[in-house]
Amino acid sequence: MVFGFGRTTHREISAQELAAMLQAETALVIDVREADEFASGHIPGAINMPLSTFQPSRLPDSGGKVIVLSCLGGKRSAMALGKCANARSAVDTHLAGGFGAWQAARLPIAH
Repeated sequence: MVFGFGRTTHREISAQELAAMLQAETALVIDVREADEFASGHIPGAINMPLSTFQPSRLPDSGGKVIVLSCLGGKRSAMALGKCANARSAVDTHLAGGFGAWQAARLPIAH
């Protein structure tokens, strides 16, 4: 696992790591892309919470799973992680390279 290269306390996981976590049912993906982007394709089981209206207090109960934020390339999910940190939320993980990395790894896509 890569831990943000010293810039932040955010944890970055690879698409393969996330796929393994989803298979083991230990992760819940929150996709912070806008609704139209999400509708065009997303990680199976992901919940859409666009960054434009993102509020850490509105994150769903993860049921003990690790909440992993995702966007298209990693920038918006990092911004959402910043909002989580400011709100003192325990959410600290995002998908390195976002949905683009997921697609590049040829992992399943839901529509």
